[in-house]
Amino acid sequence: MNNETKKIPYKIYLEEHEMPTQYYNVRADMKKKPAPLLNPGTLQPMTFDELRGVFCDELVKQELDDTTAYFDIPQEIQEFYKMYRPAPLVRAYCLEERLQTPAKIYYKFEGNNTSGSHKLNSAIAQAYYAKEQGLKGVTTETGAGQWGTALSMACAYLGLDCDVYMVKVSYEQKPFRREVMRTYGAKVTPSPSESTAVGRKILADHPGTTGSLGCAISEAVEAATSREGYRYVLGSVLSQVLLHQSIIGLETKTAMDKYGITPDIIIGCAGGGSNLGGLISPFMGEKLRGEKDYRFIAVEPASCPSLTRGKYAYDFCDTGMVCPLSKMYTLGSGFIPSANHAGGLRYHGMSSVLSELYDQGLIEARSVEQTEVFKAAEDFARIEGILPAPESSHAIKAAMDEALKCKETGEEKTILFGLTGTGYFDLKAYEQFNNGQMSDHIPTDEELQISFDGLPRV
Repeated sequence: MNNETKKIPYKIYLEEHEMPTQYYNVRADMKKKPAPLLNPGTLQPMTFDELRGVFCDELVKQELDDTTAYFDIPQEIQEFYKMYRPAPLVRAYCLEERLQTPAKIYYKFEGNNTSGSHKLNSAIAQAYYAKEQGLKGVTTETGAGQWGTALSMACAYLGLDCDVYMVKVSYEQKPFRREVMRTYGAKVTPSPSESTAVGRKILADHPGTTGSLGCAISEAVEAATSREGYRYVLGSVLSQVLLHQSIIGLETKTAMDKYGITPDIIIGCAGGGSNLGGLISPFMGEKLRGEKDYRFIAVEPASCPSLTRGKYAYDFCDTGMVCPLSKMYTLGSGFIPSANHAGGLRYHGMSSVLSELYDQGLIEARSVEQTEVFKAAEDFARIEGILPAPESSHAIKAAMDEALKCKETGEEKTILFGLTGTGYFDLKAYEQFNNGQMSDHIPTDEELQISFDGLPRV
C-alpha cells in the first residue's frame, strides 16, 4: 500500500461542527446572470408579488436574489440535517482497482436517508419556510418519487399537509415509493389526473399518455393556487433549490480540503439540475472567480437530451403552460419523453443557472443510453456494494468512462461524481435490464422539431 492509500480513508466523514451553516449562491459570482423568469402574459420579469401567489415568500426572495453570496441556514434546518448528514465522501478504491486506472475516483453519497436521495436537503428547507409563513400545506410533483418522498418526510416532521402529483408511469413502476409517501402522510395522485382542469385537458389532448414532470408540475401548481393556505414547492430546476443543494458541494469541498484533494473532473447527472448544481456550486465559484480551474460534466439520458439537443430559449416550465417562462435549454414544454426508468431526469428543460453556465462553455454535457447506464449501475453495485439509483448511474457511467480514458493515457486525474441516491425502489427497472427487455428510445430530430415548434415567441 502506498502512503496515499494509508492517508485517505475509504469514507471521509466530517464532524457535525464542520457542516455548512450557510448556503452558497453561485449566481453571486456569475458576471452574466441567468435570465429572469418572465410573466407569460406581459413578457416582463416576474415580480415578488406575482411569484408569492405560487411560492412561499422567503423562497421567492431567494429565487430573485442573484447578488447575495451566502444565506444563513436556519437552526431548525441545521438540526434536521444532523439526522442524516454530513454525508460521506467515498474514495472508490475498489472501482479504481477493478478498472486498473491510475485515476483517483471519489463520490459524494447522498443516499443515507429514507427518501434515498439528495432531495431531502431542499425539501426540509422549503417545508420549513412554508411552516414559518403559517401555511397549512404544500403541493408538488414527483417523477421517480424521490422528491415526493423527501417532501412527505419533511412535511410529516413539521406537521404540514403534503399533496404529491406523481408522473403516471412512475406511479405504476414504483408502487413502493408511493407507499413510503403515504406512510409519511402524503396524498399521492397519478398525473395527469382528472382532479385538475389542466390534468383533464392534457388527458384530452394526449389520451393514454404516461405523463411527464411538466404535466405533474401544472397539476400541482393548480392545486396550490386554487386553495387558501397552500403553496407550490419544486424539487429541482429553480435557483432556490440549487441554493439549498449547495450543501452537497460545500461538504464535499470541506472534506477534500482536509486531505488536500483537488478534483480535475466533476460529474453529475442532469435532469432539472438540483444535484449537479448543488455538487458543483462551490467549485464553480472558484472557477468563476479565477481561483482554480475544473472540468464539469453534465450527464443526461439520450431519451430526454435537453442540454445536448435542446434549444436555449424562453419556455414554459410545465406542460400545461401555467408557470412562468424560464430561459433554459429545453426540448419544448410539450415534449413527453419515453417511459425510461430514470424518472427524475425526465424533464424537458434545465435549470436557468446551469443553462447559462453551459451556454458560456463552463460546463460540458453528454447524453447516454439507458441500457449502457444500467450496465454501469450493475458493475458499480458489484464492485462498490451500493445499488445506485438509475439517475445517479448516469454519472457513474461517465465517471467510469473518464477513468478508462486515464488508463489509456496514463494520466492520474482525480474524478469526483455525485451518487445522488439508492435504487432499491427501482428494482422493476433492474428486472427489465436483467431479463434483456430494456430498450433505448432516442427521439428523432423530427420528433423534437414538433416540440420546438411550440416554443413561445419571446
